[in-house]
Amino acid sequence: MSWRLRVVHSTGFAYKSAVTSSYNEARLTPRSDTRQNVIVNRVETVPATRSYRYTDYWGTAVTAFDLHAPHEELEVSGSSVVETEAGERPDVEQQLTWDDLLSEYVVDRYDEMLSNTAYVPRNRQLVAAAKRVVKGLGPEEAVEAVCRHVHAEMQYVPGTTGVHTTAVDAWNERKGVCQDYAHLTLLMLRGLGIPARYVSGYLHPKRDAAVDETVEGQSHAWIEAWTGGWWGYDPTNDTPITEQHVSVGVGRDYSDVSPLKGIYTGGGATDLDVVVEITRLA
Repeated sequence: MSWRLRVVHSTGFAYKSAVTSSYNEARLTPRSDTRQNVIVNRVETVPATRSYRYTDYWGTAVTAFDLHAPHEELEVSGSSVVETEAGERPDVEQQLTWDDLLSEYVVDRYDEMLSNTAYVPRNRQLVAAAKRVVKGLGPEEAVEAVCRHVHAEMQYVPGTTGVHTTAVDAWNERKGVCQDYAHLTLLMLRGLGIPARYVSGYLHPKRDAAVDETVEGQSHAWIEAWTGGWWGYDPTNDTPITEQHVSVGVGRDYSDVSPLKGIYTGGGATDLDVVVEITRLA
């Protein structure tokens, strides 16, 4: 069963004094792939500006724009209509063994999704814990087991971690948000030799959502693992990817897919307001 969703993601900035120029990148366009079809998408700014689009190295659609007229506020809004389906696992004949994953071909081809990053650093204790969790399991079963372990061990507590918190920091606190759950899962999976990537997007919070009802949505993050094909799992909610998930970008970690990034000249930002609204259309 497929869903049709409208997602509106608005970010507003207020500055202490006029900003004279700014250069920005927005990753607010959902992916079109085997699970999703984007029907409509637009990214707009106030003040209005010219923009251009490109696809980045990881395959994420980027809207780039710059402003050179003085402004004390900036609003960036992404609006999309997208059809989604539940995620699927690789076919049985595609599923690989541990020996397959350790082959030179796989290690070389997926090196970037096996490597450590600032958010997903090397940690022997966490890798050792992952090995205990997956003992006796095949790679696909291991992915789900690690996700469930992270879900069970962590508490979802907004405000306990920040945008720069690493997987190890979150683990030490045993608290965090979806970004932390994803980073921690990536650390463990990569430590096991399973290529894994960070996914940014949105989550409709109501499984029984009424058609045409607009609700407060969430910017969300989960993971995709490669065990012969890419497939996703949401460790924050301990669930496979469903019609409620709308994916936007993929990368090594959050830094590759942040919704909005840029530089500017002028006074520092005094206020940041983010609103996500999701409506089930069908």
